[in-house]
Amino acid sequence: MNLLNSMPEYNLFGIEDQDFKKAKVVVIPIPYDSTSTYKVGSREGPRSIIEASRSLEPYDDEIGGYVKDIGIYTTEELQPDFDSPKKMVDRISKEVSILLDENKVPILLGGEHTIAVGAVKAFSERSDDFSVLHFDAHADSRDELFGTKYCHACIMARIREMCSSCYSVGVRSIDENSAKKYSKSILYMKDMNKMSAKEIADTIIKNTRKKIYLTVDLDVIDPSEMPSTGTPEPGGMSFKEIKEIIMLVMKKRELIGADFNELCPIQQVNAPNVLAAKLIYFTLASAFRR
Repeated sequence: MNLLNSMPEYNLFGIEDQDFKKAKVVVIPIPYDSTSTYKVGSREGPRSIIEASRSLEPYDDEIGGYVKDIGIYTTEELQPDFDSPKKMVDRISKEVSILLDENKVPILLGGEHTIAVGAVKAFSERSDDFSVLHFDAHADSRDELFGTKYCHACIMARIREMCSSCYSVGVRSIDENSAKKYSKSILYMKDMNKMSAKEIADTIIKNTRKKIYLTVDLDVIDPSEMPSTGTPEPGGMSFKEIKEIIMLVMKKRELIGADFNELCPIQQVNAPNVLAAKLIYFTLASAFRR
């Protein structure tokens, strides 16, 4: 029975008649937050993003079309592995590798930022000819924290071991050792405050290769707009700024995969969930609707 007035399908952007074979982009929700060190709850992030995305108008006048026309398929949630963070990273890598074998562009919805390590691992096993573009309030470059090298605060240390071209943007919280080792590949928020969106985008383009893997920790956005994160940090980017920068970068770079993570939903506060969904919408539109 087909209902006359039914809710949108339960997938990213509520797309009817998903088709894996025809899809260019495959979305994997990953409700995992086992190494969160301040506030837990990002395991609810993927579901909240999907639910919010179903409320968005499918047509957008800024892009002049429908993002669904790209061909987007959302999988079931990936079951977390609670045995160890390393095993979870390996599980994610295996799933992303399957998508790469099918010539799909993987888009991961976290969950905590550790999911990015698994995705980059899958790409790095094929080639080193890409850059990781990292938006984050935190450098996340500690070698180890709380007895594990696979903590959300260590993700860029692990990623730099696998990818020789990494560039972090929006950082305003970093430990001393990481600052000494990695500052040449970091665009700090204190410097971005003096730059236009175009200047920031041009700096990113100069410091990255043609192919980009994008990893976005939503706490890069100021808590006044994005309070729903596990580790909020004052003095961040605006939605308008990060959207404009990503759209400019994608004119010059090829998106091969991405993750959006660390949404820690607050009950009855839905605007940040919609913001996250809309940022994903504009990222995909900028990358693939040309």
